[in-house]
Amino acid sequence: MEQTLLIVGLNHSSAPVEVREPLAFADEEVPDALGQLLRVAPAVSEAALLCTCNRVELVAAAPAPEPAFGELARFLSQARPVDSATVGRALYRLEGREAIRHLFLVSTSLDSMMVGEPQILGQVKAAYARAVAAGTVGLILHRAFHHAFAVAKRVRTATLIGHGPVSSATAAVSLAAQIFESLNDKTVLLIGAGQMGELTARQLARQGVQTLFVTSRTFDRALALARRLGGTAVPYENYKTYLKLADIVVGSAAARTFILGPREVAAAMQERSRRPMFFVDLGVPRNFAPELNALESVYLYDIDDLGNVVTRAVDEREREAEKAREMVELETEAFLEWMERLHLVPTIKQICSSLEEIRQAELGRSRGWLAAMPAPDRERVYALTQSLVNKLLHRVLAGLRDGGAAADKVYTDAIRRLFCEAPAPGSTGGARKNTEDDAADA
Repeated sequence: MEQTLLIVGLNHSSAPVEVREPLAFADEEVPDALGQLLRVAPAVSEAALLCTCNRVELVAAAPAPEPAFGELARFLSQARPVDSATVGRALYRLEGREAIRHLFLVSTSLDSMMVGEPQILGQVKAAYARAVAAGTVGLILHRAFHHAFAVAKRVRTATLIGHGPVSSATAAVSLAAQIFESLNDKTVLLIGAGQMGELTARQLARQGVQTLFVTSRTFDRALALARRLGGTAVPYENYKTYLKLADIVVGSAAARTFILGPREVAAAMQERSRRPMFFVDLGVPRNFAPELNALESVYLYDIDDLGNVVTRAVDEREREAEKAREMVELETEAFLEWMERLHLVPTIKQICSSLEEIRQAELGRSRGWLAAMPAPDRERVYALTQSLVNKLLHRVLAGLRDGGAAADKVYTDAIRRLFCEAPAPGSTGGARKNTEDDAADA
C-alpha cells in the first residue's frame, strides 16, 4: 500500500511560546504518547514526535492523508489541556514533497530561529531514537530520518552554514579564542549579574575556562550567580584587587559612568608582567573606558564591536544557507523518487521469483544429461543459466526504475502479465517444451 509522508505541528513562526509550551512532551513521555497516538489514529501507519523549545511536530506516514491529518491534529489538541481552537489555527499540515523538504530543512537548521545552530540535528536524532524505541517507526520513517541525517551532514561538510558566532556571547568567546592560544588555564572576572554577562561566562566555561570570579553591587546576587556557574563570589568593593588575576574581564553592570579606566588596568598589567587582558564590555552605558584600547596587550570590545562580528557571521551564514537550500531541494527530489518506486518492490520480487522458478524448471527437465556431466562442467552450466537470468533481470528492472511516471504503469502492467501472473490452465507457464530435453529426461 502506498504511503505518504506527513507533518503536523507548530513552531516559532506559527505560534508564540505561550501556545507552544503547553503542547511540549518531556522526553520520557514521548514513547507512551506515540503508542497512544497509533491506538487512537487508525489512519496513521508510522509516527515520530519532535519536541524542542521552538517546535512540536508529529512526523507520520499514512496511506490516506486527509483522515490522518485530522487524527494527528486532534491528538495534539487533546493530548494536553489547551484551547483546541487556538492550537488548530497555529498548526501547519505538510504532505509529500513539502513534508520531506520541511524535515530536511529542520535537520539542517535552515528552519531554526538561528540558521546554522548545531543543536537541532541532535534533537532530531533523539526524536527518531525515541520513536524507534516505541516501535512506531517503519520503512518510510526509517528511510526519511536517515536521509535527513545524511543531508544535514552533507550540508555541514559542504557549506559554512555553522561558521562564525551568532550572539554577543559567542562572539566574545570567539574573539577570546583568537587572543589566547587556549582558554583552559584562563581566569575570568565577571562584573555585574546581568543576563548577557551570565551567558558569556557560561560560553567561556564550555570552552574550558576553569576559574571564575563574580562580583556585583548586591553581594547576594553575585553569590547566587557564582553558585550557578561554579565560580567564586567577590565583594564589589574589593573586585579591583582581582584584576591582576583576570585574563578575561566581562562587564555587564548597570552603571552611569565607566567603572574601569586605564589607570587601574595599567596597574594590573604591570603586576601581570604585560600578559594579555581581554575586556568584553556588555554594558549600556559602557562599563570600560575606551582608552583601555591604547594600552599595550589590552584588547577591548564593546557591544557594538560584538554586534559587528555577529552581523558579519550572520550574513555569511545566510549566503551559505542559499547553497544549503539548493542541496535540500536536490535531496528532496531524490527521496521522492525513492517513494515513487516503492510500489515496484512487490513486482520486482515477483519477477525475481518467477524467473528463478523458470530457471529451476528448465534445469530440472535437463537433470538427466546434467547428472552425467563432470561436476565442473555441471557447475559451469548452472553459472551460465544464472548469468542469463541476471542479465535479463537487469534489463527488466532498469526499465522499471528508469521509466517516467506515466510509462511506469504501462511498462509495469506488461511486465506483471509476462512474469508475475499465474499461467492459464494447461499452459506450460511460459517455458516451452523442448523435445530433445524431454527425450533426455525419459
